[in-house]
Amino acid sequence: MNFQINSFEEYQDAYKKSVENPEQFWGEIADHFFWKRKWNNVLNWNFTEPNIKWFEGGKLNITENCLDRHIYQNGDTPAIIWEPNDPTEAHRILTYKQLLAKVEQFANVLKNNNVRKGDRVCIYLPMVPELVIAILACARIGAIHSVVFGGFSAQSIADRINDAECKLVITADGGFRGPKVLELKSIVDDALMQCKSVEKVIVLTRSRTPVSMIKGRDVWWEDEIKKVETQDNPPCPAEEMDSEDPLFVLYTSGSTGKPKGVVHTTAGYMVYTGYTFSNVFQYQPGEVYFCTADIGWITGHSYIVYGPLSQGATSLMFEGVPTYPDAGRFWDIVEKYKVNILYTAPTAIRSLMAFGDSFIEGKDLSSLKKLGSVGEPINKEAWEWYHEKIGRGKAPITDTWWQTENGGILIAPLPGITPTIPSYAMLPLPGVQPCLMDENGNELEGNDVSGNLCIKFPWPGMLRTTWGDHERCRQTYFTAYKNMYFTGDGCYRSPEGYYRITGRVDDVLNVSGHRIGTAELENAINMHSDVVESAIVGYPHPVKGQGIYAYVIANHHIDAEGTRKDILQTVTRLIGAIAKPDIIQFVTDLPKTRSGKIMRRILRKIAEGELSSLGDTTTLQDPTVVEKIIEGAEKLRK
Repeated sequence: MNFQINSFEEYQDAYKKSVENPEQFWGEIADHFFWKRKWNNVLNWNFTEPNIKWFEGGKLNITENCLDRHIYQNGDTPAIIWEPNDPTEAHRILTYKQLLAKVEQFANVLKNNNVRKGDRVCIYLPMVPELVIAILACARIGAIHSVVFGGFSAQSIADRINDAECKLVITADGGFRGPKVLELKSIVDDALMQCKSVEKVIVLTRSRTPVSMIKGRDVWWEDEIKKVETQDNPPCPAEEMDSEDPLFVLYTSGSTGKPKGVVHTTAGYMVYTGYTFSNVFQYQPGEVYFCTADIGWITGHSYIVYGPLSQGATSLMFEGVPTYPDAGRFWDIVEKYKVNILYTAPTAIRSLMAFGDSFIEGKDLSSLKKLGSVGEPINKEAWEWYHEKIGRGKAPITDTWWQTENGGILIAPLPGITPTIPSYAMLPLPGVQPCLMDENGNELEGNDVSGNLCIKFPWPGMLRTTWGDHERCRQTYFTAYKNMYFTGDGCYRSPEGYYRITGRVDDVLNVSGHRIGTAELENAINMHSDVVESAIVGYPHPVKGQGIYAYVIANHHIDAEGTRKDILQTVTRLIGAIAKPDIIQFVTDLPKTRSGKIMRRILRKIAEGELSSLGDTTTLQDPTVVEKIIEGAEKLRK
């Protein structure tokens, strides 16, 4: 593919063209992909409804672009390298030819189990190659996949299955994460007690954990594959899809209690992930690319599966965690496979920094040419450690900013091409038109300004709607500022015009790069029988970036330590361990305005220890509440 930018001048030219004539710009990029039928219009849009259509009238299948078209020249190129959780277990490599065969095979399994174009399929699998195969098999036949991260609880899975009305679930007997075994099938069984829409469950053998198989509903992956093989293993032609047909639904936390299903469609998402992968990582044929994300999140969708495979890249996926069996695991993997590009999260970097440099010593990291960071802004200390210790001062870092709703990276340096400054996402990619807005809806012109980050023009990878609730999509992203997409993030634009993300400005926390809605978490805590009310805020955390601080009003008779443990269990059961509060402070009351609104600004300052800047508390119903909360917070700190 020759749409890769190779110099700063080329970046400036591409950016200028993408703003002045976006339809021509994206039409030329899209020409590099395989279409069954070309589009009539490149773009049709308004941000009021919102209504966004890219490559209208085009017909395609994303799997032909990720698999079939690479077969003739690069069929024997590794598509997926899989490194298991346990380093003593054999790794697996699937070439493009092998991956296509397995995808066609499993696509036929889905058809045999009555899955058709437009049906929703929930996937709850560990990080094994079969996860990629299942995703692509859904896309092959036009089914809409909804991948759920393996750390979510039964309740969270049930909520997502019911919202999308999934017809089939794909899971495993269990999975491994470091020394732990996750009992995935039993969690799915608990979830399905609440789900009427599910007809079949396909179960992969991974951990050999004993499971109950329900007759007529549950079938083994391996048995279903054998049935297809006895039918002479026929190929599975790719279903013709419309450009705007939904490809997948991915659930993300919002500022209300219920997770929202972000819908990405076929053509725009494909074009955008392919283009951004090629440019942001400056991918060259033959390079080994390692993204450490879980496919349960958008980073895994876009930059383990669709982006790399659309460009014929070799994508390494890892089942385990960076600290198992010890904190040198990432560096062992880099050395073992001669990884050229490493894309990971600031949380992982800070965590590995804390273990000291002994785990890096003696490891050959000389293959690394480019480093990437994703999930949250990377702080200066972590950036410098990553650059010096891992990149040996030679590998440029691309600090990427984007979100689930964006489909792909929006603001990032191009390694070796555009400038980099620690903790800055730097410059927008071609086609992305950011702007900073003040609280009154005015655009902040010029540089050296801070405001709310909005995007004023559509890009192909953006969400189209939230599943089953278009009004929620409109309210969440398109009403705060007229004719703008509102990101929910604050941003600073430097005197040179570089962008630095300053964090969330809505009621959403960014914990270890994962978004957790405060309302969803408060709802879960409030389910505990001894809890009267709760309020959640974020506070600076040395490893996670943001920690979760819970202020809880409980019944008077509680045993504080026992209730604290119960609350953590409740959150784990209803959402997942990922959402457990780091600090729980029991309080007698919360600071509220006379209209009953909780003043989170004050709670945030107390959690941060910023007691000199609490602001005016005279508007509160009872200003003395603040003093009592401060006293309690200081005791907790001791």
